[in-house]
Amino acid sequence: MTTLLEAKNVAAFYGATKALHGVDLTLEEGSITTLLGANGAGKTTTLRALCGLIRTEGEIRFAGTRIDGRVTEDIVRLGIAHVPEGRGTFVRLTVEENLQLGAMTRRNRAEIAADIERVYEHFPRLKERRKQQAGTLSGGEQQMLAVGRALMLRPRLMLLDEPSFGLAPLVVQELFEILRTVNRESGVSLLLVEQNADLALEAADRAYLIETGRIVMAGSAAELRADEGVRRAYLGY
Repeated sequence: MTTLLEAKNVAAFYGATKALHGVDLTLEEGSITTLLGANGAGKTTTLRALCGLIRTEGEIRFAGTRIDGRVTEDIVRLGIAHVPEGRGTFVRLTVEENLQLGAMTRRNRAEIAADIERVYEHFPRLKERRKQQAGTLSGGEQQMLAVGRALMLRPRLMLLDEPSFGLAPLVVQELFEILRTVNRESGVSLLLVEQNADLALEAADRAYLIETGRIVMAGSAAELRADEGVRRAYLGY
């Protein structure tokens, strides 16, 4: 596999407060990687650091190009899409207008229209609600819209922050099946931050465990699932 994203000795800061302490991680092209950890461990901060939303030190490379220090808009244009916790949909716009906004860096209208239809194939409920204001959708539908809007970028990498948060178990199952399909059929790499460690490890190829802003364990998802400490702390058995 080809390395798509590589972070070396990355520190991140909120003002004067240091939130990440020398994080190293590697993500292979076409893979699903999960970042596990307790609340406040640095998972969301890691995603923000990778897409230029906070001040960082260290080296971050995407497809061989250094992106640390670049503005977020440039990083997005390189093919990194961020689906933040809380979904971030534009509630007064329709479903379709939200999807069109996801393609704002693109110019080919025919390709954009085709990609909207492809999103609707993944998420048929969004097609049913294409003219509906996003703010009137259920939580699960809003999460699907957030993922669909990110796909409109035609990303090589999607950063997903707690996609299952607040959703019913059946909706979560459906959403993760779609994410696996997108990964398998379109080759989009996924970096997944997820409180549901069992679900995340089931979906992922590789996993990292972060505690107090430091990576403390890395390996295949199967290796972390088999670790007794991980099982007790994060899987509940």
